Amino acid sequence: MSILVLQGSTRDEGNTEQLSRLVLEGVQHKEILLRDKQILPIHDQRHTEGGFDPVDDDYDDVIREVLQHDTLVFATPVYWYTVSGKMKNFIDRWSQSLRDSRFDFKAEMAQKKAYVLVVGGDNPRIKAMPLIQQLKYTFDYVGMPLEGHIIAKASKPGDIWNDKRAIQEAKWLNAELQKSGLTVIG
Repeated sequence: MSILVLQGSTRDEGNTEQLSRLVLEGVQHKEILLRDKQILPIHDQRHTEGGFDPVDDDYDDVIREVLQHDTLVFATPVYWYTVSGKMKNFIDRWSQSLRDSRFDFKAEMAQKKAYVLVVGGDNPRIKAMPLIQQLKYTFDYVGMPLEGHIIAKASKPGDIWNDKRAIQEAKWLNAELQKSGLTVIG
């Protein structure tokens, strides 16, 4: 089993990244920082006869990497009650992949598992639930099960360590991932 973490935060070493590092401590994985990738907003051509025009950005490289992994971890701060703009652009472009003749995107995504790590500052365990539901519907559409999620409360850098509940959930998920037969580093 291989894990790919898709980091949606725009802050280097922010609370979202710190939470994901705790979840994946000692677990072999690859990480993509979406903030370091140029993924342009979708130009909707779903109903255009020729389909989508090629786009000169990093999306194809990222989606090829996604398709090579069994487990995907979507890590994002809560931005206005949903995922970050970087994460949203990436997911919006799945419409393009659904029409891409190079692969069967939906069938390949259905072979994967997803986890979601979310960090927000203002009552996130309530206010981030629409985000979790939105991602669940998105994953359901491509047949990819949402295996679990962690919602943490943090705002300023380093606040994540004050959310004892999220830290315990992260440690539990780390142990589960290690038991799942993943190669442990170290």
